[in-house]
Amino acid sequence: MHLFAPPLKRQFCFASILFFAFAIPRATVASSSAHQHDSVSTEPSLQPVTSSGDAIAQFKLAYSQLFDPHTQHANSDYATGLRLLRSSASQHFAPAQFFLGYAYEHGQGVPVDYAQAAENYRAAALQGYPAAENNLCALYYHGFGVPKDLTLAFEYCRSAALHGSSVGQYHLGSFYYFGYGTARDVAKAVEWFRAAAEHGFAAAQLNLANFYSEGTGVPIDFSEAAHWAKLAAEQGVSEAASKYAYLCENGIGVPRDYVAAYLWYSRAVAEGDKSAAARAKAVSRHLSRSEREQAKSTLAAEAARPTQPSARGASSDLSLTASP
Repeated sequence: MHLFAPPLKRQFCFASILFFAFAIPRATVASSSAHQHDSVSTEPSLQPVTSSGDAIAQFKLAYSQLFDPHTQHANSDYATGLRLLRSSASQHFAPAQFFLGYAYEHGQGVPVDYAQAAENYRAAALQGYPAAENNLCALYYHGFGVPKDLTLAFEYCRSAALHGSSVGQYHLGSFYYFGYGTARDVAKAVEWFRAAAEHGFAAAQLNLANFYSEGTGVPIDFSEAAHWAKLAAEQGVSEAASKYAYLCENGIGVPRDYVAAYLWYSRAVAEGDKSAAARAKAVSRHLSRSEREQAKSTLAAEAARPTQPSARGASSDLSLTASP
Protein backbone atom coordinates (compact mmCIF):
# COMPACT_ATOMS: atom_id res chain seq x y z
CA MET A 1 0.00 0.00 0.00
CA HIS A 2 1.30 3.42 -0.89
CA LEU A 3 0.59 6.72 0.74
CA PHE A 4 -0.25 9.92 -1.07
CA ALA A 5 2.54 12.35 -0.18
CA PRO A 6 2.21 15.39 -2.45
CA PRO A 7 3.60 16.47 -4.80
CA LEU A 8 5.12 13.12 -5.81
CA LYS A 9 3.23 11.63 -8.71
CA ARG A 10 2.32 8.20 -10.00
CA GLN A 11 -0.09 6.95 -12.61
CA PHE A 12 -3.74 6.78 -11.68
CA CYS A 13 -5.19 3.34 -11.15
CA PHE A 14 -8.95 2.98 -10.75
CA ALA A 15 -8.71 -0.44 -9.14
CA SER A 16 -6.72 0.47 -6.06
CA ILE A 17 -6.52 3.07 -3.34
CA LEU A 18 -4.34 5.90 -4.53
CA PHE A 19 -1.61 6.53 -2.02
CA PHE A 20 1.82 7.79 -2.84
CA ALA A 21 5.03 6.35 -1.45
CA PHE A 22 5.31 7.25 2.21
CA ALA A 23 8.56 9.12 2.35
CA ILE A 24 7.88 11.94 4.74
CA PRO A 25 9.76 14.81 3.16
CA ARG A 26 12.65 16.19 5.10
CA ALA A 27 11.73 19.83 5.42
CA THR A 28 8.56 21.57 6.34
CA VAL A 29 7.67 25.16 6.58
CA ALA A 30 4.49 26.95 7.43
CA SER A 31 2.05 27.82 4.71
CA SER A 32 1.65 31.41 3.59
CA SER A 33 -1.65 31.64 5.44
CA ALA A 34 0.04 30.57 8.65
CA HIS A 35 2.50 33.42 8.29
CA GLN A 36 0.21 36.19 7.16
CA HIS A 37 1.08 38.09 10.30
CA ASP A 38 4.71 37.72 9.35
CA SER A 39 4.34 39.38 5.96
CA VAL A 40 6.95 42.05 5.85
CA SER A 41 7.09 45.61 4.77
CA THR A 42 10.53 47.03 4.17
CA GLU A 43 9.39 50.44 5.31
CA PRO A 44 12.24 52.53 6.76
CA SER A 45 10.20 52.85 9.99
CA LEU A 46 11.16 49.28 10.85
CA GLN A 47 14.87 50.06 10.90
CA PRO A 48 15.08 52.00 14.17
CA VAL A 49 12.78 49.47 15.89
CA THR A 50 15.03 46.57 14.91
CA SER A 51 17.99 48.44 16.35
CA SER A 52 16.18 48.66 19.69
CA GLY A 53 16.03 44.87 19.98
CA ASP A 54 12.33 44.39 19.22
CA ALA A 55 12.10 40.65 18.41
CA ILE A 56 9.01 40.94 16.23
CA ALA A 57 10.36 43.84 14.18
CA GLN A 58 13.70 42.09 13.80
CA PHE A 59 11.97 38.98 12.54
CA LYS A 60 9.83 40.90 10.06
CA LEU A 61 12.81 42.63 8.52
CA ALA A 62 14.84 39.41 8.48
CA TYR A 63 11.94 37.57 6.84
CA SER A 64 11.66 40.19 4.11
CA GLN A 65 15.35 39.87 3.29
CA LEU A 66 15.67 36.10 3.51
CA PHE A 67 12.36 34.41 2.74
CA ASP A 68 9.60 36.64 1.38
CA PRO A 69 9.45 36.13 -2.43
CA HIS A 70 7.71 39.49 -2.81
CA THR A 71 10.56 41.48 -1.24
CA GLN A 72 13.57 39.21 -1.65
CA HIS A 73 15.92 40.24 -4.46
CA ALA A 74 19.47 39.85 -5.67
CA ASN A 75 20.68 42.73 -3.50
CA SER A 76 19.15 41.41 -0.27
CA ASP A 77 21.46 41.83 2.70
CA TYR A 78 21.67 38.20 3.85
CA ALA A 79 24.24 38.93 6.56
CA THR A 80 22.00 41.53 8.16
CA GLY A 81 18.96 39.33 7.71
CA LEU A 82 20.64 36.42 9.48
CA ARG A 83 21.91 38.66 12.27
CA LEU A 84 18.40 39.96 12.88
CA LEU A 85 16.92 36.47 12.65
CA ARG A 86 19.37 35.13 15.23
CA SER A 87 18.69 38.09 17.51
CA SER A 88 14.96 37.54 17.30
CA ALA A 89 15.36 33.79 17.87
CA SER A 90 17.57 34.42 20.90
CA GLN A 91 14.60 36.25 22.43
CA HIS A 92 12.55 33.06 22.13
CA PHE A 93 10.36 34.32 19.31
CA ALA A 94 9.05 31.06 17.85
CA PRO A 95 8.67 32.13 14.18
CA ALA A 96 12.30 33.33 14.19
CA GLN A 97 13.47 30.07 15.77
CA PHE A 98 11.56 28.15 13.13
CA PHE A 99 12.92 30.09 10.16
CA LEU A 100 16.45 29.95 11.52
CA GLY A 101 16.05 26.20 11.59
CA TYR A 102 14.74 26.32 8.04
CA ALA A 103 17.76 28.36 6.94
CA TYR A 104 20.11 25.74 8.39
CA GLU A 105 18.17 22.86 6.87
CA HIS A 106 18.22 24.35 3.39
CA GLY A 107 21.55 26.18 3.47
CA GLN A 108 19.86 29.53 2.98
CA GLY A 109 22.61 32.02 3.83
CA VAL A 110 24.38 29.46 6.03
CA PRO A 111 25.95 26.04 5.42
CA VAL A 112 23.49 23.14 5.62
CA ASP A 113 23.48 21.88 9.20
CA TYR A 114 20.69 19.47 10.12
CA ALA A 115 21.72 19.39 13.79
CA GLN A 116 21.37 23.18 14.02
CA ALA A 117 18.09 22.94 12.13
CA ALA A 118 16.77 20.42 14.64
CA GLU A 119 17.95 22.53 17.57
CA ASN A 120 16.09 25.61 16.36
CA TYR A 121 13.00 23.67 15.34
CA ARG A 122 12.96 22.10 18.81
CA ALA A 123 13.09 25.52 20.47
CA ALA A 124 10.06 26.64 18.46
CA ALA A 125 8.29 23.32 18.98
CA LEU A 126 8.61 23.71 22.74
CA GLN A 127 6.39 26.76 22.32
CA GLY A 128 3.82 24.75 20.39
CA TYR A 129 4.76 26.10 16.94
CA PRO A 130 3.12 23.56 14.56
CA ALA A 131 5.43 24.07 11.55
CA ALA A 132 8.47 23.34 13.73
CA GLU A 133 6.76 20.23 15.09
CA ASN A 134 6.12 19.07 11.54
CA ASN A 135 9.75 19.60 10.62
CA LEU A 136 11.06 17.76 13.66
CA CYS A 137 8.76 14.91 12.73
CA ALA A 138 10.40 14.82 9.31
CA LEU A 139 13.96 15.03 10.68
CA TYR A 140 13.35 12.20 13.15
CA TYR A 141 11.64 10.14 10.47
CA HIS A 142 14.66 10.43 8.17
CA GLY A 143 17.36 10.64 10.84
CA PHE A 144 18.76 13.94 9.60
CA GLY A 145 20.62 15.83 12.32
CA VAL A 146 19.07 13.56 14.94
CA PRO A 147 18.95 9.78 15.45
CA LYS A 148 16.22 8.16 13.38
CA ASP A 149 13.31 7.64 15.77
CA LEU A 150 9.82 6.86 14.49
CA THR A 151 8.32 7.13 17.96
CA LEU A 152 9.54 10.70 18.37
CA ALA A 153 8.54 11.46 14.78
CA PHE A 154 5.03 10.26 15.62
CA GLU A 155 4.89 12.36 18.80
CA TYR A 156 5.93 15.56 17.04
CA CYS A 157 3.49 14.85 14.22
CA ARG A 158 0.71 14.24 16.75
CA SER A 159 1.50 17.49 18.54
CA ALA A 160 1.35 19.45 15.27
CA ALA A 161 -1.99 17.83 14.48
CA LEU A 162 -3.41 18.67 17.89
CA HIS A 163 -2.22 22.26 17.41
CA GLY A 164 -4.43 22.48 14.33
CA SER A 165 -1.91 21.92 11.52
CA SER A 166 -3.66 20.32 8.55
CA VAL A 167 -0.28 19.02 7.39
CA GLY A 168 0.30 17.44 10.79
CA GLN A 169 -3.21 15.97 10.74
CA TYR A 170 -2.62 14.49 7.30
CA HIS A 171 0.70 12.94 8.24
CA LEU A 172 -0.64 11.70 11.57
CA GLY A 173 -3.26 9.84 9.57
CA SER A 174 -0.41 8.35 7.57
CA PHE A 175 1.46 7.27 10.70
CA TYR A 176 -1.64 5.54 12.03
CA TYR A 177 -2.40 3.94 8.67
CA PHE A 178 1.03 2.34 8.38
CA GLY A 179 1.73 1.89 12.08
CA TYR A 180 4.85 4.05 12.06
CA GLY A 181 5.92 4.86 15.62
CA THR A 182 2.58 3.64 16.93
CA ALA A 183 0.19 0.72 16.64
CA ARG A 184 -1.58 0.56 13.29
CA ASP A 185 -5.08 1.98 13.61
CA VAL A 186 -7.05 2.51 10.41
CA ALA A 187 -9.98 4.10 12.26
CA LYS A 188 -7.68 6.79 13.67
CA ALA A 189 -6.08 7.20 10.25
CA VAL A 190 -9.51 7.96 8.81
CA GLU A 191 -10.23 10.36 11.69
CA TRP A 192 -7.08 12.41 11.07
CA PHE A 193 -7.34 12.30 7.27
CA ARG A 194 -10.87 13.66 7.70
CA ALA A 195 -9.64 16.45 9.98
CA ALA A 196 -7.07 17.48 7.37
CA ALA A 197 -9.58 17.11 4.53
CA GLU A 198 -12.09 19.33 6.32
CA HIS A 199 -9.35 21.94 6.57
CA GLY A 200 -9.02 21.76 2.78
CA PHE A 201 -5.89 19.58 2.55
CA ALA A 202 -6.24 18.07 -0.92
CA ALA A 203 -4.11 14.96 -0.37
CA ALA A 204 -6.28 13.98 2.59
CA GLN A 205 -9.41 14.57 0.52
CA LEU A 206 -8.11 12.19 -2.12
CA ASN A 207 -7.28 9.59 0.51
CA LEU A 208 -10.83 9.80 1.89
CA ALA A 209 -12.20 9.38 -1.62
CA ASN A 210 -10.17 6.21 -1.97
CA PHE A 211 -11.15 4.92 1.47
CA TYR A 212 -14.84 5.35 0.67
CA SER A 213 -14.38 3.70 -2.73
CA GLU A 214 -12.67 0.67 -1.23
CA GLY A 215 -14.37 0.46 2.17
CA THR A 216 -11.11 0.98 4.05
CA GLY A 217 -11.91 1.97 7.63
CA VAL A 218 -15.35 3.15 6.54
CA PRO A 219 -18.34 1.54 4.80
CA ILE A 220 -18.23 1.78 1.02
CA ASP A 221 -20.03 4.96 0.04
CA PHE A 222 -19.54 6.18 -3.51
CA SER A 223 -21.40 9.40 -2.88
CA GLU A 224 -18.84 10.28 -0.20
CA ALA A 225 -16.06 9.12 -2.51
CA ALA A 226 -17.33 11.44 -5.24
CA HIS A 227 -17.68 14.33 -2.77
CA TRP A 228 -14.07 14.12 -1.58
CA ALA A 229 -12.65 13.35 -5.01
CA LYS A 230 -14.30 16.45 -6.47
CA LEU A 231 -12.99 18.68 -3.67
CA ALA A 232 -9.44 17.46 -4.28
CA ALA A 233 -9.89 17.72 -8.04
CA GLU A 234 -10.99 21.33 -7.71
CA GLN A 235 -7.62 22.03 -6.07
CA GLY A 236 -5.71 20.75 -9.08
CA VAL A 237 -4.92 17.17 -8.00
CA SER A 238 -4.79 15.26 -11.27
CA GLU A 239 -5.41 11.86 -9.68
CA ALA A 240 -8.56 13.17 -8.02
CA ALA A 241 -9.72 14.71 -11.29
CA SER A 242 -9.32 11.36 -13.04
CA LYS A 243 -11.11 9.56 -10.25
CA TYR A 244 -14.02 11.97 -10.23
CA ALA A 245 -14.21 11.82 -14.04
CA TYR A 246 -14.41 8.01 -13.84
CA LEU A 247 -17.26 8.24 -11.34
CA CYS A 248 -19.11 10.71 -13.60
CA GLU A 249 -18.51 8.56 -16.67
CA ASN A 250 -19.96 5.47 -15.03
CA GLY A 251 -22.62 7.07 -12.83
CA ILE A 252 -21.03 5.84 -9.61
CA GLY A 253 -21.97 7.96 -6.61
CA VAL A 254 -23.15 10.71 -8.95
CA PRO A 255 -25.55 10.80 -11.92
CA ARG A 256 -23.91 9.68 -15.16
CA ASP A 257 -22.63 12.80 -16.89
CA TYR A 258 -20.43 12.43 -19.96
CA VAL A 259 -19.85 16.16 -20.29
CA ALA A 260 -18.56 16.40 -16.73
CA ALA A 261 -16.47 13.26 -17.25
CA TYR A 262 -14.89 14.74 -20.38
CA LEU A 263 -14.14 18.01 -18.61
CA TRP A 264 -12.54 16.34 -15.59
CA TYR A 265 -10.49 13.89 -17.67
CA SER A 266 -9.27 16.85 -19.70
CA ARG A 267 -8.40 18.78 -16.53
CA ALA A 268 -6.52 15.74 -15.26
CA VAL A 269 -4.47 15.73 -18.45
CA ALA A 270 -3.74 19.44 -18.06
CA GLU A 271 -2.61 18.77 -14.47
CA GLY A 272 -0.16 16.11 -15.63
CA ASP A 273 -2.08 12.80 -15.76
CA LYS A 274 -1.44 11.96 -19.41
CA SER A 275 -3.08 8.54 -18.98
CA ALA A 276 -6.44 10.33 -18.73
CA ALA A 277 -6.19 11.47 -22.36
CA ALA A 278 -7.42 8.13 -23.71
CA ARG A 279 -10.48 8.22 -21.44
CA ALA A 280 -11.23 11.82 -22.44
CA LYS A 281 -11.13 10.78 -26.09
CA ALA A 282 -13.38 7.77 -25.45
CA VAL A 283 -15.91 9.81 -23.49
CA SER A 284 -15.99 12.53 -26.17
CA ARG A 285 -17.69 10.03 -28.50
CA HIS A 286 -20.77 10.24 -26.26
CA LEU A 287 -21.00 14.02 -26.67
CA SER A 288 -22.96 15.90 -29.28
CA ARG A 289 -21.11 18.41 -31.42
CA SER A 290 -22.51 21.32 -29.41
CA GLU A 291 -21.53 19.62 -26.13
CA ARG A 292 -17.98 19.08 -27.38
CA GLU A 293 -17.68 22.67 -28.54
CA GLN A 294 -19.03 23.99 -25.25
CA ALA A 295 -16.68 21.77 -23.25
CA LYS A 296 -13.69 22.87 -25.31
CA SER A 297 -14.72 26.50 -24.85
CA THR A 298 -14.91 25.96 -21.08
CA LEU A 299 -11.47 24.34 -21.01
CA ALA A 300 -9.96 27.10 -23.16
CA ALA A 301 -11.34 29.75 -20.79
CA GLU A 302 -9.90 27.88 -17.80
CA ALA A 303 -6.51 27.60 -19.48
CA ALA A 304 -6.46 31.35 -20.07
CA ARG A 305 -6.94 32.17 -16.40
CA PRO A 306 -3.91 33.03 -14.26
CA THR A 307 -2.46 29.96 -12.60
CA GLN A 308 -3.50 29.59 -8.98
CA PRO A 309 -1.14 28.17 -6.33
CA SER A 310 -1.61 24.46 -5.77
CA ALA A 311 -3.36 23.44 -2.57
CA ARG A 312 -1.64 20.09 -2.34
CA GLY A 313 0.15 21.21 0.78
CA ALA A 314 3.65 20.96 -0.54
CA SER A 315 5.84 22.96 -2.86
CA SER A 316 8.55 20.40 -3.46
CA ASP A 317 9.18 16.74 -2.80
CA LEU A 318 11.42 17.74 0.09
CA SER A 319 8.85 19.57 2.15
CA LEU A 320 5.79 18.67 4.12
CA THR A 321 4.20 22.06 3.68
CA ALA A 322 4.61 25.07 1.46
CA SER A 323 7.94 26.85 1.37
CA PRO A 324 8.08 30.40 2.73
